[in-house]
Amino acid sequence: MTATTKGLEGVVATQSAISSIIDDTLTYVGYNIDDLADNASFEEVIYLLWHQRLPKADELAELKQQLADNMAVPQAVLDHFKTYDIKHVHPMAALRTAVSMLGLFDEEAEVMEPAANYRKAIKIQAKISTLVTAFGRIRAGKEPIQPKTDYSFAANFLYMLSGEEPKDIEVEAFNKALVLHADHELNASTFTARVAVATLSDVYSGVTAAIGALKGPLHGGANEQVMKMLTEIGSVDNVEPVINEKLANKEKIMGFGHRVYQQGDPRAKHLREMSKKLTELRGESKWYDMSVKIEEMVTSAKPLPPNVDFYSASVYHSLNIEHDLFTPIFAVSRASGWLAHILEQYSNNRLIRPRAEYIGPGMQTYVPVEER
Repeated sequence: MTATTKGLEGVVATQSAISSIIDDTLTYVGYNIDDLADNASFEEVIYLLWHQRLPKADELAELKQQLADNMAVPQAVLDHFKTYDIKHVHPMAALRTAVSMLGLFDEEAEVMEPAANYRKAIKIQAKISTLVTAFGRIRAGKEPIQPKTDYSFAANFLYMLSGEEPKDIEVEAFNKALVLHADHELNASTFTARVAVATLSDVYSGVTAAIGALKGPLHGGANEQVMKMLTEIGSVDNVEPVINEKLANKEKIMGFGHRVYQQGDPRAKHLREMSKKLTELRGESKWYDMSVKIEEMVTSAKPLPPNVDFYSASVYHSLNIEHDLFTPIFAVSRASGWLAHILEQYSNNRLIRPRAEYIGPGMQTYVPVEER
C-alpha cells in the first residue's frame, strides 16, 4: 500500500467541476470569489454551482420562484422542535434531525432519477432556511414567520428570523456571507456528503451526513467559538493581555489559519469590510476593533492569517443573530455546495471506499477465555 497522509492532507480524492482552490484563489466554476462576492446574488451562485454556468434572467427568475414555492416546512417537523427541551439542544443537532425528517414527507425521497434529485435539491435548499429561522423563533417562544415571495433569499432569512424588514446593508452583508460560504472544494462536510451518496443513498441522507460533519468546531463551528472568545475578552483594552496569554500557552485561537491556504483565506477580507460597516451601524465598533487588534497580534506572532470564520462572527452578531445559530447559517449557505456535489457524484458515481494502513498487532492466536 502507498504511504498514508494524516487527515488526507493534500490527497486528491476525486475530480470536480464545481469549485477550485489554486494558489490561494478560490473560484466557483471558474469565477473568482472576489468577483462573485462583490456582484452576485446567492440565488445566482446556487444556479452556478448546480448548472456550472450563471443563469439568464428568466432562469434566475424561475429558480427564485421555485425556492419561494418550496420554503414551507411540514407542520409535523416544526412541531417536533417542541417535543424536546429545545433550550438545551444545539441548533445543529435540531437541524440535522429536521433535515432527515424532511425526507419522510417527500414522496420522491427514494426516487433516484436526475430530475427527481434536482427537485429534492430545490426543496432542501429552500426549506433549510425555514428550519433554522423557525427553530430560533420557537426556542424563544415565538411562532415561525412565513417568507415573503418578493424578498431575496438573504432578505427572507433575516425577515423570518427577526420578523422585521431588514435594512439594505444587512441584506448586502448576509448575501455576501452566503455567497462566500456556498462551496469550498472538498471540505470535510462536502466529502462526507459525497461518501454518503456514493453508496446510492438518497439526497436527504447525504445532506444530513454533511450537517453532522459541519457541526464540529474544527469545521463549521469555528465562528461560534470566535464570538465566544470576543465576548469573553469584552473590550479592546483586554485584547493584548488575553491574546498574549493564549499565545504563551500555545492555545488554539479560533478563526486563524486554514489547511488549504498559505497566504490567507481570500474570503476573509469581504467579511472584514462588512464587519466594519455593521458594527459602526450598530454603535458597537468594539467588536470590529477587537477583531482587528487580535488579527494584528496573531499574524505578527505566527504566519496564520484570519480565515472566513473570524470576521463572520462579528458580522452575524451585528445582525442580532444568536451565536449558536452561526453554524446553522453556515449550513444554509453550504447546502448549495453540498447539493451541487451530490448531483455531480450521482452523475458519474463510483463507491468511495479507500483503504487504511493497518498499524495494530501482528497475527495472534485465539486463547479460550478460561486460559487468559
